[in-house]
Amino acid sequence: MITVEPDQTASLEREIAKLRKINAALMSRVERSTDQQLNAFSLFETAISLDQQVRNRTQQLKQALQSLEKTNGSLSQAKLQAEAASSLKSSVLISVTHDLLQPLNAARLTLSALEEMIASPKGLVLTEQIDRSLATLEDLLRTLLDISKLDAGVLKPEFRPVAISTLFEVLRQEFTPVAAKRHLVLKIRPCAETVLSDPMMLRRILQNLLANALRYTQRGSVLMGCRLKGANVSIEVHDTGPGIPEAQREGIFMEFQRGETSVGDNAGIGLGLSIVRRFATELSHEIHLKSHLGRGSMFGVTVPRSTVPEEAASGRAPALPAFGGMDGAKILLIENDLASAEGLANLLEKWGCDVAIAKSAADARDNIRALDEVPDVIVAGVHLDNGETGIEAVEEIRNEIKTNVPAIIVTADYSPKAASDAASFGHELLNKPIKPAEMRSLLSFLLT
Repeated sequence: MITVEPDQTASLEREIAKLRKINAALMSRVERSTDQQLNAFSLFETAISLDQQVRNRTQQLKQALQSLEKTNGSLSQAKLQAEAASSLKSSVLISVTHDLLQPLNAARLTLSALEEMIASPKGLVLTEQIDRSLATLEDLLRTLLDISKLDAGVLKPEFRPVAISTLFEVLRQEFTPVAAKRHLVLKIRPCAETVLSDPMMLRRILQNLLANALRYTQRGSVLMGCRLKGANVSIEVHDTGPGIPEAQREGIFMEFQRGETSVGDNAGIGLGLSIVRRFATELSHEIHLKSHLGRGSMFGVTVPRSTVPEEAASGRAPALPAFGGMDGAKILLIENDLASAEGLANLLEKWGCDVAIAKSAADARDNIRALDEVPDVIVAGVHLDNGETGIEAVEEIRNEIKTNVPAIIVTADYSPKAASDAASFGHELLNKPIKPAEMRSLLSFLLT
């Protein structure tokens, strides 16, 4: 039997306790290590799963972007097609409207000649009715031409100093007969101010405002004038018409909206004020309206004043000569449209003129050589055959006869360029359809 000393037993127990602590510590380390490995594996699995989700979302995003690119491409193509179609529509409408003005011009000239031949009251009433219908058609075509040019982007404002007195004088000549026919008093107050605007666009705004006032005023008067507003000038048209209800004041500036007139009145087609607003927007001019039911209305356009003196802006103002001095006057008419040429020739002959018609400069030179006479005035259309222009034809005739014969250029082109082209050669300009009173006044001036 082995005998163990008490000291040895105590030492062994201490060793055993120490070993147990070491073992526990090792077991704890092993367990912690195992947990970390499991966590790392779990994270690895999670990372793989997220990576796959990211790949899937990226693929879906790529597909969405490709689909969006295709859609944008289709939209861009559709937009280009729509713009091309709109441009083509506007171009066709401009061309068609220009062509329609030719027979309308011939019809009005022929009617003017016929009116001077008819003596019976019934015949005069009929010619007046036809003239009103042609005037309505003319206004419609001019408006369509303006709208088409705006839509096509070919009508851009050309700002320069404009003498209001010059515009007012032209409007006085144009609308005094209209007011007289409606038994209205038209008053246009003198104005010495000069404004900065596009003369053609501003004139069309004022034409439409005056025409609108005269159309809807049954009795009384229409007044045009201007008043200073700081650095601006307010050009205003006042009438004694029925007035406009407040609920309708915004709508009348929309296309095909018009006010009420009495039975038998020509109320137009509702485009005049829409053209006023569109031109004013293009020019950055403000349009304002005041109206009182039963008392009348005031339409105005605010235009910036110009610092350029009036003399530099106005140039030669239109003259208002008395009629006469046309008996035996020799007029050379160069026009490639036979109906227009014959209509104008008939009218000129009724005024006592001797008229020679030519289709081109070459034809005109042959006529002059055969007659051995120098014309007193040349009237030429802008566009002739084979690309020839009336301005070129006039210059050829002048060179042929070595005389600066006064010339009138007739055109359906209302652009500032057409006016400046004629003015650069010292020619007068008349727009189609020709108003006989304007033609007669201008011829009287040139012949005297």
